Amino acid sequence: MITQQTGDQKVPFNDADIVFKDFTSKEILELACNGADYIVAIDADNIVRDVSINAADRELGQQWIGQKWVDTVTSECRNKIDQLLDNEEDSQGRWRQVNHIYDGADIPVTYKVIRPKQSAYFCAIGRDMRAVSDLQQRLLKTQQSMERDYLTLRQTETRYRLLFDNIAYPVLIARSRDYKIEQANNACDKLLKMPAQSLENKSFLELLDAESRAAFIAYSGAVTVNGDTDAVELKLRNSEKKVRLSASIFRQYGEQYWLIDIDDVQQEGMRKRSDDYVLDVVEKMPDAFVLADQDQNIMVANHAFAELVQAGSAEQLIGQPLNQFLGRPNVDLGLLRKQLKDYNHVRNFGSVINDLNGGEEPVELSAIMVERDKPLYGYSVRIIGRRERDLPKSGNELPRSVDQLTKLVGRKSLREIVRESTDLIERMCIEAALVHTADNRASAAEILGLSRQSLYSKLHRHGLGNLTAKD
Repeated sequence: MITQQTGDQKVPFNDADIVFKDFTSKEILELACNGADYIVAIDADNIVRDVSINAADRELGQQWIGQKWVDTVTSECRNKIDQLLDNEEDSQGRWRQVNHIYDGADIPVTYKVIRPKQSAYFCAIGRDMRAVSDLQQRLLKTQQSMERDYLTLRQTETRYRLLFDNIAYPVLIARSRDYKIEQANNACDKLLKMPAQSLENKSFLELLDAESRAAFIAYSGAVTVNGDTDAVELKLRNSEKKVRLSASIFRQYGEQYWLIDIDDVQQEGMRKRSDDYVLDVVEKMPDAFVLADQDQNIMVANHAFAELVQAGSAEQLIGQPLNQFLGRPNVDLGLLRKQLKDYNHVRNFGSVINDLNGGEEPVELSAIMVERDKPLYGYSVRIIGRRERDLPKSGNELPRSVDQLTKLVGRKSLREIVRESTDLIERMCIEAALVHTADNRASAAEILGLSRQSLYSKLHRHGLGNLTAKD
């Protein structure tokens, strides 16, 4: 027999009379019922006379019997039913999707009509498209959320690029392994009298006087070993004027880079003004930012962080322990400090913010540790609760997975976690019993060892159905 498909049409059996010769009508009916989600028997007046349907939609199918088929669909789908019923319009047996209404929701079904030449009835076979529709909605929501996050990322990148280029003092970024310049701002180009963006891919050592190169290599080695080191004064190439260089090292995508600040000593006033600009940007940025000392007490917090924790002002947070607001008590900050000690920075760390009114909001953290006389910790906090709410939940998705339950440790008491675990197990057992008994609630109550009234109460509590028995 041939099973290859061509387009939407299946290649039929070579000799169906031989294949189905010994099949009884009951066996052919069982074959048809297992091959389609819906089979609707319709008479010559286009009235539904019988329905074969999934057990979960039994009530829906019973409502159709005795009605005109066209009256079971939404108003915008009536013309599609007319086209399915039109012999000439549907002469090639095409599939058409229509929507039925049940409990205030649309149920998408794709139908094809099979009309015998000599019969008082004809049949419409249907495929349930709810799973496909749900996946399409989830894909659309996820795509929209990704586009919003991508737009936010682009806007943030633009803001920080403008900030980098407009800083009044010269700054450049170079690779640690070979000192090749990755980026240099406009002030650096002006100081070195070079065209814009012409410094990229050049070695930073080529910009220094021959005698100063060895001194800078020694200085960079000291910074690598000791962290924060006093600035060093060196000469630029073809210049008798000395500049003061200070460098800090950071890691990105598995590679180390230098952030090099060049001070030509005449830039002190401009430096102070640019520092004011940076502080102003941090204060007005939409993402929350907080700076903490080595004891994780708040030193600086911007307006967005004060608003996030429901504080009256950022000033009243100064000196408060960050542990009071950020993460699970004595857990998240400890993990962050360990990672910062190993890698100097952390990205996309999932945690929660606890506000002064007892509320809780899921957030993502990016953090950095800066070595000064004493280490300082900077945290950028982004709310992700909106994004999680935007993503749709599948109808069959359990309220909590085991992984989600274990993540509650530190946020809720053991008694509350055990109660949620018990509810999860109870709901799973009830759903399994209903599936096992084809939604016969009397039988489900019996195999669960519950009274009917107790089962109906639990169904209502878990949102699994109404209180009407289906015996």
